[in-house]
Amino acid sequence: MEYTFGQISIAVFAITGVLAASNKVHDIFGLVVLGVVTALGGGTIRDITLGVPVFWMDDFTYVWVAAATSLTAFWIYRFFSSTYQLLLYLDAMGAALFSIQAIDKSLALGHIAPIAIIMGLFTSIGGGIIRDVLSDRPNLLMRTEFYATPILVGCVFYSTLIYFVPSFALSNILSVGLIFGLRAASIHYGLSMPSWLLIKPFIK
Repeated sequence: MEYTFGQISIAVFAITGVLAASNKVHDIFGLVVLGVVTALGGGTIRDITLGVPVFWMDDFTYVWVAAATSLTAFWIYRFFSSTYQLLLYLDAMGAALFSIQAIDKSLALGHIAPIAIIMGLFTSIGGGIIRDVLSDRPNLLMRTEFYATPILVGCVFYSTLIYFVPSFALSNILSVGLIFGLRAASIHYGLSMPSWLLIKPFIK
């Protein structure tokens, strides 16, 4: 299940990398590279932080999946009327899948739950931040809408389920659904952080 989650996550985030730059003029090579970097970035940060071999260097299938998905996305993105909305929803799904996979890997390495939760958060937003920086877009983390919060809630929820109900077979799927559901609701209804949790720029 973890391997399947990983491959799906790679494919989803690769698509977001291509969509992020689809409103600008880019050649096919540049877009495929952006898709691959987006897909592999979060997991690479996770593995370097954990001090373990980088996942795609042990199994190059991840790179092939990222490249193939990016190439496919290059040819079909024109069929979508609103690539930005699609980008947001795919990002939500990719973040949900990546965060749960990162928690599983961290716990399997013997790390405590708080570290696993942090790795889940880093992994899920890392690729998106790299994507937004490379495609010259305002990154989602710096926006006032709910982005990291649903991921953090889902990671805590998943870790709690694993600790108290370790035999529950659907905990990962349920947690992915929770993260994606909260993020999707935020996108659909335009939910954002309350004003008292925001820092307003100081203007003289």
